[in-house]
Amino acid sequence: MIDNHQLFFEGDALYEDMLQGISKAQERVWMESYIFAADRTGQRFAAALKKAAQRGLDVRLHVDAAGILFVTPMAFLNALKKAGVQVRVFHRWSWRDPWRYNRRNHCKLLLLDEHHVYLGGFNIHDESSRQCVGSGRWHDTHIRLDAPEMAHQAAELFQVFWTRRVPRRLRRSTPPDLFRGDALVTNRIPRHRHALRALFHQGLSHAHSKVLLTTPYFAPDRRTRNQLTEAVSRGVEVRLLLPAISDNRLVQMTARFIYDRLLRAGVHIHEYRPRSIHAKTIVVDGAWASVGTANLDYRSLFHNYEINYTTINPSICRALEAQFAEDLNESSEITLETLSRFSWWERLGGRLGWRLRWWL
Repeated sequence: MIDNHQLFFEGDALYEDMLQGISKAQERVWMESYIFAADRTGQRFAAALKKAAQRGLDVRLHVDAAGILFVTPMAFLNALKKAGVQVRVFHRWSWRDPWRYNRRNHCKLLLLDEHHVYLGGFNIHDESSRQCVGSGRWHDTHIRLDAPEMAHQAAELFQVFWTRRVPRRLRRSTPPDLFRGDALVTNRIPRHRHALRALFHQGLSHAHSKVLLTTPYFAPDRRTRNQLTEAVSRGVEVRLLLPAISDNRLVQMTARFIYDRLLRAGVHIHEYRPRSIHAKTIVVDGAWASVGTANLDYRSLFHNYEINYTTINPSICRALEAQFAEDLNESSEITLETLSRFSWWERLGGRLGWRLRWWL
């Protein structure tokens, strides 16, 4: 069990910690980010990466082609390359293989030397910084693990996409037992393609008393929807925390389209009202938790490449549970009466989105 860790719920605190870590790194700085914008926040990280490269460190940055579209000009990335940072863009558009563009590297991962790992929902952009955008910044969750064993695992996973090769040991490995200790769960290994879907399924099937689940994008497949309602039928208290303010209106309407069945089955649904919530966490029975990049939607479960950290660490479980309770105080519980007040065009948008859920 990993005791040395730090949870972050505010972007400014996380960014300062990451930047300090980069400045103190002595051997390597390996970073993946779905979005790495060329804004004020991105410029700060770019400067830190350049300085690390100038110190002779092994500095790598892997960004996603879809994630940086419209927010990161190639001139910005070329400047990093000229400063000695190794930069790669995952799944650029190709006429020879256009469908690969749909398979995105949604991971947010920072590895410092052989000891420190950061992962979670925060991208590198101003939208998550109160200093940059004020009270409307995104609400998210990230974790830092100060653990050589996790750093080693994360480095292996980073190398899979950097080198485009899966080592034999990983090819033959089996997904971890999520309820026996700490683990990194990813679907970037072919044999683990459905590992993130299994993560949610195991969490729901093992629950005895309570499930607290936060996700910004909610469009679960049929089996997951059934497991949510089956958990309630066993007497489990299931609470979903979803956004009232979303950066993707169609996805939000799609989520609301399936509220009715879940509410009638006894699932509690809450919408966080102050600002856009982007966290992806789950706590089961106060004894098992997960934080990472995977949303509970078709894109994360079947298309994107994701990484989550799962743990039975009591202090992490308590902290995530406490944050969930705090967020509930700023949320509104959705009822069947609430659904009746949704406009006709919102219901129409939800029906359309549900038909397109595989691609959203």
